[in-house]
Amino acid sequence: MLGHGADPEGAAPLDAALADTVRRTGASAGGVYLLDESAPVLGLVVLSGMPEEVAWPWRRVPLNAGVPVSEAVREDRLVWVGSQDDMARVYPRAAASLPYRFALAAAPLPGGARCLGALFLLWPASHPVEATRRERGHISSAARRIARVIGDAPALPPVPEHPRHIPVAMAGRPRGGQRLRAAADYVDRLPEAAIGLDLEGRITYLAPAAAALLGMDAGRLLGTRPWQSLPWMDNTVVEDHYRTAVISRDPVTFTTLRPPDTWLRFQLYPDASGISARVTRVRSPEGGVPESSGTYAARGLVSAPPTPSGRLYQLVHLAAALTETVAVRDVVDLVADQVLPAFGADGLVLSAADAGRLRITGHHGYDQATIDRLDGLPLDTDITPAGEVLASGVPSFFTSPAELARRFPDAPRISAKQAWAFLPLVVSGRPVGCCILSYDRPHDFSADERAVLTSLAGLVAQALDRARLYDTTRDLAHGLQQALLPRSLPALPGLDAAARYLPASRGMDIGGDFYDVIRIDATTAAAVIGDVQGHNVSAAALMGQVRTAIHATVGAPPGQVLARTNRVLSELETDLLVSCLYAHIDLVRQEAVMASAGHPPPLLHHPGRPPGVMEIEPGPLLGVETVSRYPTTVLPLPPGTTFALYTDGLVEIPGADPDRAALGLSNCLAEYSGQDLDHLIDVLLRHARPTPHYTDDIAVLLLRTAPPPA
Repeated sequence: MLGHGADPEGAAPLDAALADTVRRTGASAGGVYLLDESAPVLGLVVLSGMPEEVAWPWRRVPLNAGVPVSEAVREDRLVWVGSQDDMARVYPRAAASLPYRFALAAAPLPGGARCLGALFLLWPASHPVEATRRERGHISSAARRIARVIGDAPALPPVPEHPRHIPVAMAGRPRGGQRLRAAADYVDRLPEAAIGLDLEGRITYLAPAAAALLGMDAGRLLGTRPWQSLPWMDNTVVEDHYRTAVISRDPVTFTTLRPPDTWLRFQLYPDASGISARVTRVRSPEGGVPESSGTYAARGLVSAPPTPSGRLYQLVHLAAALTETVAVRDVVDLVADQVLPAFGADGLVLSAADAGRLRITGHHGYDQATIDRLDGLPLDTDITPAGEVLASGVPSFFTSPAELARRFPDAPRISAKQAWAFLPLVVSGRPVGCCILSYDRPHDFSADERAVLTSLAGLVAQALDRARLYDTTRDLAHGLQQALLPRSLPALPGLDAAARYLPASRGMDIGGDFYDVIRIDATTAAAVIGDVQGHNVSAAALMGQVRTAIHATVGAPPGQVLARTNRVLSELETDLLVSCLYAHIDLVRQEAVMASAGHPPPLLHHPGRPPGVMEIEPGPLLGVETVSRYPTTVLPLPPGTTFALYTDGLVEIPGADPDRAALGLSNCLAEYSGQDLDHLIDVLLRHARPTPHYTDDIAVLLLRTAPPPA
């Protein structure tokens, strides 16, 4: 990794290309992300027009995150966010930690066979909400130019620990020393209290009148941030007003108290080079402070609403990210990818309380031998501080091995780490685990860092507890589903079979879709596929009962099998309905006799004939009426015939015509008919569902009769 401010070989062309893009597009800020080769993460490589501190939560962005740059890379398209309202509606997590007005574009960087990363650009709040077609074209062209610059380099730039920060050159401004001195002298002679800030918030210029109002010598203030060098400005409200000016490029006005009784009004005027501030003395709020003409205004420390800033800004971002985690693996990955870089940590051990012991659920930055030694420690262990902090609920921070050894002599020898934060994970007074952040070098924990880590531990605890419950439920559902479906399909000479079940993307990973192939004798078999209404345990349980009823009547004519199963279902007095397709396959006669209970018809391909969807007369769904008739249809099965039974999740896609989708799948079946059946199922699934998100369960059963002799 590159250190802060590093200038690797070949960086100059990329930096120049970004600065040129920001100028040409009229953006106020921009940056370039590259895809990290070691993980599915986008890393911020170079930044312009925005302080690194403001961009901190976005230095490393998981590729699957719900933010514009990730979406631009995943979907290979330009993403435009024209307002804060749009951000809150489409990307609520990003809006929670960026509560400012601006417009944003994110465009993928094309790299031939794969995407290299993304370009992002920010415009002031004054930019129109909608981008013109011409403007979108300019942004996409700029992304392609930057991609070519990256591609022409000898090697892809590594993703640094800190992004390089480059200025956007301001054309047409005098830079001569004599002119600058004359301008400074002119301002000094005015009675105005003027302050100049760079985009990082540091004071670059201070008029004598401003130093007098602030009550401190100019020499002590130059190069510092006001909220750090002036104790009475050290609050999140002041810093967040500065962030608002930097990101939104809007004038910002706020009033604050300089003890004991001096009220000062700050008017901030930002542009691409920094912020000009005007300071004036005003009456106290009780006496009536004049209303500000700026876009944003605050009445002082007492009445101003709290806003995310500094470490709170970090906490809001991480809290929003934790709400999106589902499984324990998600929690571990998020802490490793975002919490560790946020606090400069190098190692992570995340453990959960299980049967009186601490079981490690995830780790980063440790060798396996160390993890094996820590895994399974009792909750009251005194080998490390984990047991103590879990019992007391109070976190412990150790800045060096010597400090840790004074209380826990054996702990420093477990690893080569040099500093630790032991954070108890407690939910409603119940210990759920322990989170350990560690450092490769001694580390002093500031007061605000300890406060944020303590708050963050509570959020991690809730996310971990919720994720463990989800994993337990998912494993139970998965086990139940696997127990109800056949473990393997029977072998029958002259008939190949393959099947696949995919649960809906959201839910318990369980549903009522089922399939089966039942061997009757050496030349006959029954194939069945069905769909019980619902995606829950009740649907799965009923599916098991339906399969049992079909097995009990297998061998009878298909119409009778469905009629008898329907009577069984009626006696169960369930409110759920079932669709089903039953086929009796006779390899000697080379035919299949089919009956349908409201189920989608099979896809069919005969060798040398056009593919299609089989026409079959359906009967009513199982469970609709106590007595129902199910007509049958005969399907010829010449050698090499392939036909597919499936549930409606394969063809019923929101906004699409199921019949058209089925016809497209039949063409796909014919095109790949000579392939292995498992591979053919993969092809059908990719054709029907290009993304891994399924709104309904899917079951597919492929059958193929043996080809004719060569």
